[in-house]
Amino acid sequence: MENSTIAAIATPGGRGGIGIIKLSGSKALSIASAIFSPAEAERQARAGQSRSSNEESGNGFKSHRLYYGHIYDPEKGRVLDEVLLSVMKAPRSYTREDVVEINAHGGQVAVNAILELVLRCGARLADPGEFTKRAFLNGRIDLTQAEAVIDIINARTAKSLFMAAGQVSGNLKSQVELIRAYLIELLTRTEAGLDFPDEVAEIVDPRTAIAEIQSDVIKPLQNLIQQHVEGNVLRDGLKVAVVGRPNVGKSSLLNRLVQKERAIVTALPGTTRDTIEETLNIKGYPVVLVDTAGLHTTDDPIEIFGIEKTIESIKRADLVLFMVEANCALTAEDHKIIELVKSRPTISVINKIDLVNEDNCVDIPDDWASIDCVRISALYGHGVDLLKEQIVETAFGQNPIDIEDRVIPNLRQKLLLEDGLEATQAIARELENGLPMELIAIHLQDAIEALGQVLGTSVKVDVLDQIFSRFCIGK
Repeated sequence: MENSTIAAIATPGGRGGIGIIKLSGSKALSIASAIFSPAEAERQARAGQSRSSNEESGNGFKSHRLYYGHIYDPEKGRVLDEVLLSVMKAPRSYTREDVVEINAHGGQVAVNAILELVLRCGARLADPGEFTKRAFLNGRIDLTQAEAVIDIINARTAKSLFMAAGQVSGNLKSQVELIRAYLIELLTRTEAGLDFPDEVAEIVDPRTAIAEIQSDVIKPLQNLIQQHVEGNVLRDGLKVAVVGRPNVGKSSLLNRLVQKERAIVTALPGTTRDTIEETLNIKGYPVVLVDTAGLHTTDDPIEIFGIEKTIESIKRADLVLFMVEANCALTAEDHKIIELVKSRPTISVINKIDLVNEDNCVDIPDDWASIDCVRISALYGHGVDLLKEQIVETAFGQNPIDIEDRVIPNLRQKLLLEDGLEATQAIARELENGLPMELIAIHLQDAIEALGQVLGTSVKVDVLDQIFSRFCIGK
């Protein structure tokens, strides 16, 4: 791995209480020593005492200590900021390299000035995710844990955070390692059988091996893949499209749910001409709410474009909120829309109940009986809490996802687990059919390779670059 020392700002841009500049690499301590003046040394200098040679060399830094002092520019001879400097020496650091973090005041000018000084002293600007990439390459974490770091950063709800924290702790890693260890042991026995063909039945008993593969490999892999299907919404968010004719109250519902004026609401139909997305937290689940353009017949090219995007949103949605008006009879367009969305999980939302009573509310056809229905007033908030509960129930059933002890692979991991599953299912079939051990060994190697890519033991450089490019600079 490249032996350069990297540096980056680890806190968000703009003004704040604190700004952190992070360094990692073999020159981190010497750079810190060159630009940091400890307050104790400054007091000694004012008292006429000299700094020890140990301090001047930078070797006076103790690991996992916080030092108070100033960052100064040696060339210009001026102080840049009053700081706290933390030191973590290898290998007891995030990257397993020497790491220094300069905790400065949170002004953008001050933080940038310190970063520029650090770069001038021999560090280079870190690439996105390079600190975590070094933690992976130096063996402190595996690839599943590295990918979980970005999930923690992007977590939108407490459930999402809990799931990602479990991954960082190594939940997925331990399960995949256990499966892979069995396959490696079986490959060892299989290759031994190839070397001693007369004893192959004793070395690899087909019936025992098939039973072990089913219980120790196939079933655990199927569980992990299914947990991705059930729980990936915690990572990406449940995509909910709000659809209906123009002016039925879609934008009013969006504003009510996100509790701010996110979409323009007017009495004129066709105000919304593009999709608007907002993320909200419903009972701990991240929900990506999409307000769409009204579906109707029009010759306006801009509205036609908005309607096309609405149809795309319906196709991508995990759940559709189909909105109609309580005070108006259903139209031909309403019936066209229900035909369009009925292939997706759908909730019919009868809006504007504040304008009607039980006697004159819109009649819902019998063939809509299978669709969950909620009556609301987006304007006044009536029934909105019931709608939130119905969204969770329709999306997840009566028993929503319990993430306790759950391991939820991401899409990359899920595809590799499917490759491993396919290879191990082929092994079970070949053992049952008495096929040559050479073929079984090939499939074992394929399965081990796929699971190795999940963990990062045999992953390509371009895949690593793609994974870590999703990180921000400074992590």
